Amino acid sequence: MRTRFQQQIEELREKLLRMGGLAELAVDRACQAYTERDLGRCQMVLENESLINAAEREIDELAFDILATQQPAAVDLRFILAVTKINADLERVGDQAVNIAERVMDLIELPAVELPVDIARMATAVSAMVRRALESFVEGKAELAQAVLEMDHVVDRMRDEAFIMLVRKMNDEPQVTQQALDALLVARNLERVADHATNISEDVIFWVLGADVRHHAQSASVSPRTDTREQ
Repeated sequence: MRTRFQQQIEELREKLLRMGGLAELAVDRACQAYTERDLGRCQMVLENESLINAAEREIDELAFDILATQQPAAVDLRFILAVTKINADLERVGDQAVNIAERVMDLIELPAVELPVDIARMATAVSAMVRRALESFVEGKAELAQAVLEMDHVVDRMRDEAFIMLVRKMNDEPQVTQQALDALLVARNLERVADHATNISEDVIFWVLGADVRHHAQSASVSPRTDTREQ
């Protein structure tokens, strides 16, 4: 029979998974809104924000209650601390999705132009990072989280390439400056989503291994058979 503590831990896990689903959906909708110039999806992202904010508050309240009443230790304490940090990053992922949706709403009001960057490819990579970061939490496997860390430099390179090409486009064709600027802001928002996915993955590694890999994530290595469900 499960103890009250075990029930609370499972409830916390389930709430974070729902929160993760909301944040992932927001990013996917925002990216689709950009590629399809879809106002309806933009509005869905904006409406979804209040759900994400409410979920963040619920998770924090439950986590703090567990910390105050149960005094967890070892892997359980690391799990709860990781959840509170992942929760904050997921809320910020939702904020970035809103920022993208707002940029798309601006773009829809402007004539469509051909831009020299593939924002859709960057969006696909970022969505994959968010999805895999959440999978690493679900599975409790540090090697899945490590794979996300290794994707971050790819998105950073895409962001840098987008900046160079879009600035050049604005210099060569001043009449499309606003469209290029909005695309540049979308690229920056996507890069920030990738940063939050990286943070989530670092927190999963902390939970699973007790290792702090912030600041040296690229050089960190993990055991391929790590699984907290066996601890």
